[in-house]
Amino acid sequence: MKKIEFMLTAFRDGFQSVYGARVFSKDYLPCVEFAARECGITHFEAGGGALFQSPYFYSNENAFDVMDAFRKATGPDAELQTLARGISVVALKAQPRDVIKLHARMFKKHGMTTIRNFDALNDVQNLIWSGQCIRDAGLRHEVVVTLMELPPGCTGAHEVDFYETTLRGILDSGLPYDSVCFKDASGTARPQKVHETIRMARRVLGDKVKIAFHSHETAGTCATAYKAAIEAGADQIDLSLAPVSGGTSQPDVITMWHALRGTDYSLDVDIHKIIKLEQMFKEAMKDYFVPPEATAVEPLIPFFPMPGGALTANTQMLRDNGLMDKYPEVIAAMGEAVEKGGFGTSVTPVSQFYFQQAFNNVMFGPWKKIADGYGKMVLGYFGKTPVAPDPEVVRIASEQLKLPPTTDHLTAIEQDPKRGLIPAQAQLMMEGLPVTDENIFIVASCEEKGIAFLKGNGTIGVRKNKPKSKATESESAPKPVAPSGPAAPEAYNVELSGRKYRVVLDGRNALVNGTSYAVGVTKAEAAEAAAPPKASAGQSEMGQPMITQMPGQVLRIEKPVGTPVKEGDVVLVIESMKMENAIVSTVNGTVAEIRVKQGDFVQAGQELAIIR
Repeated sequence: MKKIEFMLTAFRDGFQSVYGARVFSKDYLPCVEFAARECGITHFEAGGGALFQSPYFYSNENAFDVMDAFRKATGPDAELQTLARGISVVALKAQPRDVIKLHARMFKKHGMTTIRNFDALNDVQNLIWSGQCIRDAGLRHEVVVTLMELPPGCTGAHEVDFYETTLRGILDSGLPYDSVCFKDASGTARPQKVHETIRMARRVLGDKVKIAFHSHETAGTCATAYKAAIEAGADQIDLSLAPVSGGTSQPDVITMWHALRGTDYSLDVDIHKIIKLEQMFKEAMKDYFVPPEATAVEPLIPFFPMPGGALTANTQMLRDNGLMDKYPEVIAAMGEAVEKGGFGTSVTPVSQFYFQQAFNNVMFGPWKKIADGYGKMVLGYFGKTPVAPDPEVVRIASEQLKLPPTTDHLTAIEQDPKRGLIPAQAQLMMEGLPVTDENIFIVASCEEKGIAFLKGNGTIGVRKNKPKSKATESESAPKPVAPSGPAAPEAYNVELSGRKYRVVLDGRNALVNGTSYAVGVTKAEAAEAAAPPKASAGQSEMGQPMITQMPGQVLRIEKPVGTPVKEGDVVLVIESMKMENAIVSTVNGTVAEIRVKQGDFVQAGQELAIIR
């Protein structure tokens, strides 16, 4: 009987696929320790991907500290693996060479042993430098070929011969690797095609190279695809644990153990200990909000190949912004975004680009607003797409982003004076923060939110079903202003600009549609309360209001009060759906008022600034 190896993905991809990677490490690390020391599991996905940025963005934790704690929990001998996105490493933007090199060095320093390295475009050029850096840092390099099924009616890529061409390109490039993974993040590749692809890879690679296969249960065919991969010669599959298994995540260890019973293959686990581990894990995560789409099979996913890890993250952002009613329209627009974008594999960051462009096409009209990442992808700034993008979309993107198409993306990235280690170091010095390798990488990959975290201004965006206890607040949340006024009622149903919110106030915390925010409540001064209402925004004495069309969070203020501006100048930047949306002046004048501050959450139609 052949033992099939597995990597336990519950504590990285499972979190991303179900909770959008918004978790507190203290809640799950005891389960990691039990899995390693009691269940004998030796191979874990321990970070990278969305689980690098999310601690800074949502959990107010340092991802490097979390990796150190993960290593301590498993002991010194476990294989700890992370996920990197080729030239984007753990960011959503392509990075210059010095950041890519520092990424590998820092992950080695903080206890990782293997990096699974993929490129969503299957552009081998994007894997050469990143793979060399991984090996030079003393890490194992698992190089990836990314898979998906094209939406019905589309042809030109993502068949077995396309994957063979990619694999042979990897071999011909001479880049160093230790194993090969075929990664289907959307779970849409047909089981028969999976079998043929793995059989092709075994023929090309020979018997000694380790082959892993990764997929998701989103389309309901993952367990079947895993069996097809195993029978074709795969050595390893990726599995998760309840409550973050199945649905948008990987199949459960117990499910796959059962599926292999009576065959020539085995996972070789003590199933009773695994059952005990799952009971412990369910208890640890019982307070986390689980979106209903995370636990369901989506039969239509082949028509809009959205990865499980991105699907729930996007629906949660729609919920946060009161836009969940737009979800069916956005999904319906996904197929066109994939087809006209050049058939890059729907895996981060390209999956996010597809969703963002589909979202913009719904909100603003088809191709009226090009999402920054999608536009740069079709223009060549992430590498060469499998097929040429739609020429008209390329023209529109070039016009809107004011960028020419390029075939030399790495050089173009490094010509940006805001990118790289030296600008990140300068930012740290300007903010009076310690200049360490870790901090430099945090700023380079997390930008403004990395600076906010390092300055002690990190925020909490972990979604739990009930407010955190006072003890949890004191441990993990930024210190809010103490309330002074009468106690707030327990819960409100709030309607704002036609959108409904459930708001629960509990002392110094507000839970808005499942997202926790620190709040300060003070009693209004009498003079302020009695002040006459200001003139309406349209009145000339008020000047020209700047109004956001999109809900989101104020990422930065580019032009403070008193700054002269011209028509078209960017005054503020709002982050919505992981996109930066510039709020530009429509007139010449001076910034008279800024009505928000960095970090504020704003709604569509809200006045942000006044130009006079």
